[in-house]
Amino acid sequence: MSSLVVSDIISMGRKSLKEIRQLEIIKTFYKVAKKEGYENTSIAKIAKVMDINPSLVSHYFETKEDLTYALIDYILERYLLIYTIKNKEEVTLEDLQKTIEMLFSKKWNLLFDDGLFYTFYALAFREKKIKAKYKTILDSLRLALASMIEQCNEKHLINVPTPKTAADLIFVLVDGAYFYLSLENDKKAYAERLEYYKNKAYEILGIDNSFSPGSTLDT
Repeated sequence: MSSLVVSDIISMGRKSLKEIRQLEIIKTFYKVAKKEGYENTSIAKIAKVMDINPSLVSHYFETKEDLTYALIDYILERYLLIYTIKNKEEVTLEDLQKTIEMLFSKKWNLLFDDGLFYTFYALAFREKKIKAKYKTILDSLRLALASMIEQCNEKHLINVPTPKTAADLIFVLVDGAYFYLSLENDKKAYAERLEYYKNKAYEILGIDNSFSPGSTLDT
């Protein structure tokens, strides 16, 4: 038996059957909504894709709104994947640079579909619960980056006077960059603008953009 299969079995063993089934439904909801649009996605369509009875989906998520809340929580988990630090208590300058590279990379932008992200973002103006969940996502990302900056400060690797402000400014760059670039069809122009925004993030941190693109972002 391959190590991948073994690890999958171990991972599933740590979760209840309910959690496993809920995640399957959430992921299917994401795929269907990405393909057909959030407004055109229903519990019946999700059940059809999964080849199960709609009542089973409703057993775990009574309404489409409940599914939406669960999917937004899933977004948070996906986005936090950028902080793949081996030891969160011993952050290095390389860890910080890897994170900046990840934030301004196609890989980060593909963690979640832009169309769905902005659809839910628009819903936040009408639904307080969704607004609160989005704030949780954005606050969590900023606080995690601020913590990395603070640790690098303490080790005298960088000198950023206000880590929380720096983290906030970097994410303002990230949020604005991807919304603007989602309208750009020219791949070369897209890459050039993304590189420009990334360099601005490095300027905020007061470090040179000397990190090699070939470094292992996947490790």
